[in-house]
Amino acid sequence: MSSFTRRRFIQSASLTSASFFIAGTQVSGKVFGANDRLRIAVVGLNGRGKSHISGWLEQPNVEIVYLVDPDKNVLAARLKDLRERSAGRFKTKGLSDVRKALEDKTLDAISIATPNHWHSLMTIWGAQAGKHVYVEKPMSHDIEEGRIAMEAQKKYGVVVQHGTQRRSEPEIAGLTEMIQAGRFGRLKISYGYACKPREGIGFQPNSDAPSNLDWNLWRGPAVLDSYNANLAHYNWHWFWKTGNGELNNQGTHQLDVARWAIDEGMTHPIRARAIGGRFKWNDQGETPNTMFGLAEYPNGQYVYFNVRNVNYEGYQRQVENEYYFEDGGKIVRGEYFAKGSKTGEKIEIEPGNVTPGGNWGSFVAACRAGDPEMANGNAADAHYGCVLGHLMNNSYRLGKRVPFNAKAGRFGDDADAAEHFGRLHDVMADGVGLAENGRSYTVGPWLSFDPETERHEGNYSKKANALMKDQNTRGFEVPKLAYV
Repeated sequence: MSSFTRRRFIQSASLTSASFFIAGTQVSGKVFGANDRLRIAVVGLNGRGKSHISGWLEQPNVEIVYLVDPDKNVLAARLKDLRERSAGRFKTKGLSDVRKALEDKTLDAISIATPNHWHSLMTIWGAQAGKHVYVEKPMSHDIEEGRIAMEAQKKYGVVVQHGTQRRSEPEIAGLTEMIQAGRFGRLKISYGYACKPREGIGFQPNSDAPSNLDWNLWRGPAVLDSYNANLAHYNWHWFWKTGNGELNNQGTHQLDVARWAIDEGMTHPIRARAIGGRFKWNDQGETPNTMFGLAEYPNGQYVYFNVRNVNYEGYQRQVENEYYFEDGGKIVRGEYFAKGSKTGEKIEIEPGNVTPGGNWGSFVAACRAGDPEMANGNAADAHYGCVLGHLMNNSYRLGKRVPFNAKAGRFGDDADAAEHFGRLHDVMADGVGLAENGRSYTVGPWLSFDPETERHEGNYSKKANALMKDQNTRGFEVPKLAYV
């Protein structure tokens, strides 16, 4: 067994996170020649991991060395499928534990498609092992671990690319550059939507894990007392200990695009809040299926966000971004509407500055060059975008119930917020058909946030700071920042 394994992994099972110290100097990922093969491990194979496998298979001179999953049935199925699709050109090994793959000094990168609660820890482990990391969104399950993952990337010099594929789209990059250059006037509100129809998940009892699943490895850093069939393999999204709800699920993409358009130099908002609920489904899920979130940045610009998952006849699917400007103009669905105009003009967009090759090819190019700045959606972008969602979610989690009506938001003289929340309320009341009697919204408080210290201040700060970092299972602790 390698010293790397003994020092960083095995001993951690009996140590506190404060003793998770990595000795030595900065490490950086291997720099490749143009024709060198990139050897990669895909971790997490049930859902998004299938797309990762397909993505890497499309890249020239990339070898999938390991497939990693704690479910033996899923692992066997993906290995069989990979052998058939690759015509046997890879000698891919199946593993249940990513730490064994990281021991391989010839491995160049890991590709993480696990549940959210694993993303940061695996990113950190990968960086410590000198491996480049492609990590699915969101990079973090909470604010503190996201900062630690970002700092690990800095220290070890590896490429970390976030699974926010829109960062690889030249047209979105081009529009963002136009907005930041003031081509439409000054941006006031950058708006994202994650409105996809979904259904409830019902109720499942706690039970023993099936024999094919290594529950300890699936659970990993998440403090969970018992297995529940509503966790594995998808509905973990809707529980706070493993997921982040729709806002930092599908919404991570649109949150990232929304923050991208804010003036350059802005990192975190100075305050955020949310209002919403889990309506109609009557199930054991915890996260909201309906939400209006907003956050203010130090320069006075806002990000708004809309989650609307409850299905109904005439449902309008919206997975997109809008932009509102101080002079009253707006960009909606690729068209610019001047103030007061009901007719939009199609925008001619020059391709923006991205590393070519799409999200998969750009990562390979960055790894070959050994250049973290080539990543389309690097660790810093990932952290700032994810924190935006975490702050809105945390406001919701600290919220109080108020009667379900159009005045529930209590936005004072903020006419923009009242208008956009009102649109959401009309959909829920008139479209979904929710009556006011007996229903309620959860209205979160404004949470003040210091972008420099990444800590909450003022009212609710004690409770809000308690949500900054999840507890971790012994042996799977995210290390303290000082010990990365």
